[in-house]
Amino acid sequence: MLKFTHTDLVLLLIALGVILILSRFMAELGKKFKMPIVMGEIFVGILLGPSVLGSLWPDMYTAIFPRIGAEKIAFDGIVSLAVIMLLFVAGLEVQLNIVLKQGKAAIYTSVTSMIIPFVIGFTVVWLFPRVLQCEGQDKSIYALFFGTAMAISALPVITRILMDLNMFKTKVGMVIISAAIFDDLTGWLVFSLILSLIGQEGEIHNIWNTIGMVLGFGLFMLLIGKRIIDRTLPWIQTKLSWPGGVLSICLGFCFLGAAFTEKIGLHAILGAFIMGIAFGDSVHLHEKAREIIHQFVTNVFAPLFFVSLGLKVNFIENFDLQLVLIVLVIAVFCKSFGASLGAYLGGLTKRESLAVGFGLNARGAMEIILGTLALNAGLINEKMFVALVVMALVTSMISGPLMKYFVGDQISK
Repeated sequence: MLKFTHTDLVLLLIALGVILILSRFMAELGKKFKMPIVMGEIFVGILLGPSVLGSLWPDMYTAIFPRIGAEKIAFDGIVSLAVIMLLFVAGLEVQLNIVLKQGKAAIYTSVTSMIIPFVIGFTVVWLFPRVLQCEGQDKSIYALFFGTAMAISALPVITRILMDLNMFKTKVGMVIISAAIFDDLTGWLVFSLILSLIGQEGEIHNIWNTIGMVLGFGLFMLLIGKRIIDRTLPWIQTKLSWPGGVLSICLGFCFLGAAFTEKIGLHAILGAFIMGIAFGDSVHLHEKAREIIHQFVTNVFAPLFFVSLGLKVNFIENFDLQLVLIVLVIAVFCKSFGASLGAYLGGLTKRESLAVGFGLNARGAMEIILGTLALNAGLINEKMFVALVVMALVTSMISGPLMKYFVGDQISK
C-alpha cells in the first residue's frame, strides 16, 4: 500500500513551487511579445519535462516529477482538480441569453460552425485513418473525437481577444460569442459521450442511456437548477462572508456537479462546465465575484495544468511536421469556412463573415484540455496530442490579427 511520505511531500511542494514561479515569469515575458499566456505555461512544461530537463538531467527530472509513486498520484490529483475548475470558469463565461438575442445570424453561424467542421473532421479520419494516426483504435470513435476537436472553439480565449480588440459589443463580436457558446456546449456534451463509449469514465455501456443522462443532466441544470441558483445567490452574497462565502459555495457545487457526472459514467469536466453555466448565467452573481474566481483559478491552478502537459510528452521526439501541418490546415479551413458560411447566410457582409470565421477559429485552452483528456484515455497517441497543442496555439495567435484585418473599421465603434 502506498504511503505519502515526508520526502514525497517535500518533492511535491518543490514541484508546485517551481511550476508556479516559472509560469508567472514566463507569462509576464510573453505579454511583452503579445503571446498567449498558455503558450508560456506549456513552454515551462517542455523545459521541465522529458523534452529538456529529462534529456539533460534525467535523475533530477525523475526525482522531482516521478512516473510512479505517491507523489505522482498526488500531483495527478491536483492537475485533475485544475481541469475541473478550468471548465467551471469557462462555463461562467457562457451567457445563454446572448445566443437568443442575436437572431438569424447567430443561429446560422452556430449550426454551420459546429456541423461543417465536425463532418469534415469525421470524414477525413474515416477516409484516411493512417494519415491521422488512427492505428489500433476504433475508427468510428476516433473519427467522432477528431470531428469534435475540429468543431470546438475556445470561449475564454475568444472573449479575451474580442475585449482586447474592443469588439466584444459589436455585431460581429456578439455573433462570434453566441456561436462559441453553442459550439463549446455541444462539443463538450459530445466529447463526454465519446469518453463514456470507450469505457474510461464509468460503467455505462448503452449509448442511449448515456445520451439520455447527458441531456437529462444538462436540461435539469440549465432549466431548473439555474433558477434555484438564481434565487439563492442574493442570500449567499449578502448573508455569508464576502467574498469567501460565494467562492466556497460556487466551487463546492462545481465539485459536486463534477462528482455526479463522473459517477454516472460521464466525465467530471461536463458537470463542472454545466454548473459554471448555471452560476454564470445568473444576473445575481456579482461581477467582482466572477473576477475573484477567475483570477484564483487561472493564476494558481491553470498553470499547474498547462505545465503538466509538457511533463507528459516529449514534444521534441513526438513533433511530426507533416501531421502538424495536416491538422492545422484541416482545422483552419473547416472552422473558418463553416462559420463564415453561416454568418454570410445569416445576413452579414463578406468581410464580416470572414471575421466571424477566423474569430471562431481560435481553439486555445479548450482544445488543449480536449487533447489531454483524449491522451489520458488512450484514444490518441503522443504525436496527435502534440499536433493538437500546436494547432490550438497557432489558431489562437492568428485569430485576432485576421479579425482586425477584415473588420478594423468596427473596432473604434
